Amino acid sequence: MGRVKTQFVCRHCGYRVSKWLGRCPGCQEWESLEEETLPSASASRRGAPVMAGRPRPLSEVAVEDLGRLSTGLEELDRVLGGGLAPGAVTLLSGEPGVGKSTLLLQAAAGLAGRGKRLLYITGEESAAQVRLRAERLSLDLSRLWVLAETRVEAIAEALDNSQWDVAAVDSIQTLTSEGLAGAAGSPAQVRESAARLSALTKGRGLPLWLVGHITKDGSIAGPKLLEHLVDTVLYFEGDRERSLRLLRSFKNRYGSVNEIGVFEMTGSGLGQVVNPSALFLSERPAGASGSVVAPIMEGQRPLLMEIQALVSASPLAMPRRQALGVDSARVGLLAAVLEKKVRLKLFDRDIFVNVTGGARITEPAADLAIVAAMAGSWADTPAPDSTVFIGEVGLAGEVRTVAHLEARLREARKMGFTRAVVPPAEAKKVAAEGLKLHSVKSVSQLLREHLGFK
Repeated sequence: MGRVKTQFVCRHCGYRVSKWLGRCPGCQEWESLEEETLPSASASRRGAPVMAGRPRPLSEVAVEDLGRLSTGLEELDRVLGGGLAPGAVTLLSGEPGVGKSTLLLQAAAGLAGRGKRLLYITGEESAAQVRLRAERLSLDLSRLWVLAETRVEAIAEALDNSQWDVAAVDSIQTLTSEGLAGAAGSPAQVRESAARLSALTKGRGLPLWLVGHITKDGSIAGPKLLEHLVDTVLYFEGDRERSLRLLRSFKNRYGSVNEIGVFEMTGSGLGQVVNPSALFLSERPAGASGSVVAPIMEGQRPLLMEIQALVSASPLAMPRRQALGVDSARVGLLAAVLEKKVRLKLFDRDIFVNVTGGARITEPAADLAIVAAMAGSWADTPAPDSTVFIGEVGLAGEVRTVAHLEARLREARKMGFTRAVVPPAEAKKVAAEGLKLHSVKSVSQLLREHLGFK
């Protein structure tokens, strides 16, 4: 008998080495390498797929109509690109407790309401626990099918039936494949289980959902190891302390990755937020200094978000610079611009910036709003309640143009705003009926004309 060969795989990033190391060379995480057994050469040859066909011009390749399946959840369908594509493998990931199983059960009920049969395979809960969850969500139990199983071979046998239209596995970390060393959740088991189920469902044109957990310390192998195996990667985000949930697409072979779905966790499950801007602005205080509104683009969808800033005298030798929902480095940069270009004394002040509702802003189009919020808090001067601020701020204090200005202004007008402070390059190009545009070339002009600075 030959010697069994092994390798060590990082559970965070999938990096492989021939011997154990204390630190992964790929992602630099400590104690993340796990041992797995390599298949023998003969087994590799037996398992190698045979590719039939011949090379041909791309123009001769037939294109079939995708015939997408609607889940009944418009927010989910939008992120998927219009619904589930036949044979598509979708990875739904997020931290435990964020609501992935709830979203999947509600999608299953939506498919069942359209005459489709979804097999919900649970490896974490018993069938009785799934029923209790479905009853709490007030779903039609007669149309939902469940299988409590963790063995890949048994799941493959259950799926080898033409009666199913969609399959869902919750979660991929609980599955094991016979003849493969390693416990459930190990890198080898996760990859092998996903690969086998993906090959089976793609061959039958059966859409497959895979649920994958992410923990803050990354101790469970999952989504990062599977991203190249699946067609779509969705991340479900949100804090347990807040009701807002955001669904983002990070990879989608059948649609755009520039879409976002907004949900709200309620006592009866996940509710779709048709007007997210109204939710973000619902508790905005009137006439408060340091509170401004910025139209932000989440993919192709404009959202109005409230940005708050608090600037106060600091008792510390090194004043604090803290930000929630925006890049703290960006806040420090904009604070430096205010000090240098308009002589605003911030070196001895604590600066706190927050995006309300637990949302995150990554684009520079919010720069002008952040500057207005910090300056308004410093001077204790409220910005006009009916005004939105749009623009990127450069290191010279200039206000730069942003993309999708018309879509941002339409959303602001829809929410009842009457004024918009915009970059000068765009003010002449855009027609905003019902909205008065004020162009500003620099940060100093913004403070003089809209916040009462002299």
